[in-house]
Amino acid sequence: MTKTKSKDGTFTFQAEVARLLQLMVHSVYSERDVFLRELISNAADACDKLRYAAITKAELLKDDPGLRISIHGDPDAKTLTVADNGIGMGRAELIDNLGTVARSGTKAFLDKAEKQGDSPSLIGQFGVGFYSAFMIADRVEVVSRAAGSKQAHIWSSDGSGGFDVERAPKVRADEVARGTMVILHLKDDALEFLKEEELARIVRAYSDHVPFQIDLVTEKDGKEERRQLNSASALWTRPKSEIAPEQYNEFYHHTAGQFDEPALTIHYTAEGRNEYRVLLFIPSMRPFDLYDPARAGRVRLYVRRVFIADDANLLPSWLRFVRGVIDSEDMPLNISREMLQNNPIVAAIRKAVANRVLSELTKCADKEPDKFNTIWEAFGPVIKEGLYEDPERRDELFKAVRFKTTKSEDWRTLGDYVADLRENQTSIYYLNGESLDQLRASPQLEGFAARGIEVLLLSDPVDNFWVTTALGFDGKPFQSISQGEADLSAIAPLDEKAKPKEEDATDAAVAKVVGRLKTVLADAVSDVRVSKRLVDSPACLVAGAGGPDRGLDKLLEKQAAATGVSPVLEINAGHPLVLALKGGGKGSGAGKKKGSPDFDDLAWLLLDEARILDGLAPADPAKFSERVNRLVLSGLGGGRRKS
Repeated sequence: MTKTKSKDGTFTFQAEVARLLQLMVHSVYSERDVFLRELISNAADACDKLRYAAITKAELLKDDPGLRISIHGDPDAKTLTVADNGIGMGRAELIDNLGTVARSGTKAFLDKAEKQGDSPSLIGQFGVGFYSAFMIADRVEVVSRAAGSKQAHIWSSDGSGGFDVERAPKVRADEVARGTMVILHLKDDALEFLKEEELARIVRAYSDHVPFQIDLVTEKDGKEERRQLNSASALWTRPKSEIAPEQYNEFYHHTAGQFDEPALTIHYTAEGRNEYRVLLFIPSMRPFDLYDPARAGRVRLYVRRVFIADDANLLPSWLRFVRGVIDSEDMPLNISREMLQNNPIVAAIRKAVANRVLSELTKCADKEPDKFNTIWEAFGPVIKEGLYEDPERRDELFKAVRFKTTKSEDWRTLGDYVADLRENQTSIYYLNGESLDQLRASPQLEGFAARGIEVLLLSDPVDNFWVTTALGFDGKPFQSISQGEADLSAIAPLDEKAKPKEEDATDAAVAKVVGRLKTVLADAVSDVRVSKRLVDSPACLVAGAGGPDRGLDKLLEKQAAATGVSPVLEINAGHPLVLALKGGGKGSGAGKKKGSPDFDDLAWLLLDEARILDGLAPADPAKFSERVNRLVLSGLGGGRRKS
């Protein structure tokens, strides 16, 4: 990020902000009145922060204890002002908070916004609500005084690429004893936002739940009059029977900063040893920071309706997509962020709420499968992190997790899988890979498909890890089909024609081919053997019985953490390509029949084909191309290899 400053206090926006402002004005928002919600939300956060700071510094609230938000329209000046008496900002905070987008997803947001055009759902995912003011204003001024400070500063910009920050002259500074005042100089096509009834409508629609009084300020006969526009009650403290779905949705928009509709709402009061209120939402679309390396949660902690923190880690990381509020009646108000990690009340709440969320997910999966599928498609890979990280809840999680399998295009449960086990099947089989398409095309599935054995298709990176720690489900162990030898002889094929011939594995010519392949490919594979799992393909790669399976080994290899153990090459003794090896030469072109491919070439092509089917590139693309060309020319009678 680069800022430039001249003597008069002029700064340039972060490069992404300049792009953002243009998008904001022209394409991102479709309903312009949402700007007021964004400014009110910022003001409410400022009041929350001051109330928390005043726990240890009561003097910050002494002169003006009533926290509130004010809206004032001036038709003559064509300005709309949104003010609060919250925590306020100093000069440096004005520069940092309003001159940059303080989220790592800025570039991703811009790219997505430019592709999708008019998409109001985007804005809430990236925390850039303040800039929506430029949709209705051609100039924005922010006058702010930090709580306890003697100085006030003015931030101003027309949104064209830069902003000014200067110390407020006394007449302007006196307007803000504490907090922040945002003055919007309205565009000519936005003057309807000066109408009292329009402002009241927007506040009731979007911000009725804000737990601070929102006043509409007017002047009559030279006197200031205030009219409260919102109910100013914390929504989570009200009975469920008194709350309409629209109010839940708007509160979700306020707390989550998103514009989608919540897929699931969880609202209850816990009583007993610990008393607390919970209002949580499971989104219907992924937040932009779902895979942020910090994997931090976004549930706000309140203590007796006083805001404490929005990053208290009140839920395990595999539930980090959950948004909302938890309000404790028991915790001390002066609890620090450091103490939160070791506080026994927090630990008890964390455990109980996680169990409740998981219970609600399981209940939704059973009673509303379509709704749950929406949740799973958005957050399934994250929920499955719990299978690896949270063994205490693994059995309960197994009831909720869903899988794609070889049996159906629809989501399947482990219960469904076990109910459909073939006779004599004792394991739950799975195959790891990078995508469902790649997995469905894997030759390793052939023997299982021939016997009607269902295989779990695991395409999320976390799948490579949880299967290594999970003992099994319903007494059936998990077993990778890409590791070790697949002895399926106890399970009858659906079609006897698909069963490999017994003599193929012991045929002397096949044994000779296996021996020669081991010699030629000694540097590339750890072993060569006749496969019990192949039906149609000539070869496949599998992992040895010890160590990671093929899926995990490939993942580690990409992260430069490969185990260094070469894979095993399995061959289909009845495939024409392998039969050609049985009749091939002695290698390196010696003793070949005229027109026969060279054994070495066929051996390496067999391995490269197995690598390609395994989702990998040939080890040496140039040599792969040469071998293919030689074989094609040989087949056409147009070329012979020169010794």
